[in-house]
Formats: sequence, structure tokens, C-alpha cells
Amino acid sequence: MTIFKHGFISAGFLNLTGREAFKEAAENNAVILDVREHRLSGYKRFNVATVIYIPVSELSEKYVTLPRDIPLIVADTAGLRSREAMEFLQSKGFENIANLSGGLIDWERDGLPLKKVMGEQLDGSCVCQLRPGHKSKDELK
Repeated sequence: MTIFKHGFISAGFLNLTGREAFKEAAENNAVILDVREHRLSGYKRFNVATVIYIPVSELSEKYVTLPRDIPLIVADTAGLRSREAMEFLQSKGFENIANLSGGLIDWERDGLPLKKVMGEQLDGSCVCQLRPGHKSKDELK
């Protein structure tokens, strides 16, 4: 039984657009479960009341800490790894879960609130070379 008020079914999962997810967080006390790896989640973060950070690589160990009585919106960078997390959570009996379609990329594109930690920004010419960015002189003081 899901208690989400918005969304669409795709590939067997309830999916929410960024705007729908933002409404669910604000109106339905839904929590965003950010499953991005630590190195990817430091710079840009979802700016809603409650976000839980558990990388998908740690989910099989830490899922027992997740609340089952409130809706969870599973999110990642682009909506791909969150599918893996959705499958896992469903296999463990979670019912009040939805996938953030398009992930943080679509969230940001839609102008939804983000927190940015400049010292955590990654840079590199391709994903395989991403590394923490260099701190400015002002940040080093």
C-alpha cells in the first residue's frame, strides 16, 4: 500500500518527477533516500527537510535503519542506480517507496532547491577521472 499522492508507474516502479518529489517531501513528509556514493554526494545535495544518505554499495548492510512508516523517495544522480536500490528495497518488503525519475540532474534542471558545498565539487574531463576540486585561496583560510 503506497501513500504517495503523485507519480507514474514505469518499469514496475512508482516514479516521481523532481517537482512531484518536492511536493511529496513538503506535503506528505516523504524522505529522500540519496543512494549516491559518498564521493558523488558531497557537492550537491537535495535541500528538503529530511534526506538520508546511504550509498547503494552500503544499502544491503544499512537498509534495516530505514523507516518503514514514512514514504521514501530513492534518488541518485540520474535515476539509474536508484532502480537497483528500488529492486533491493522491494525485495526486503518496503512498500512506500518511489524512484526519483531523472535523479539530481532533473531536480537541478527544474530549479528545485539544492545545497552546494563548494569544497566538495568534483572536476575532471570525464567521469572516470573525477576527483575533489581544488579549494580556492579563500576556502583555504
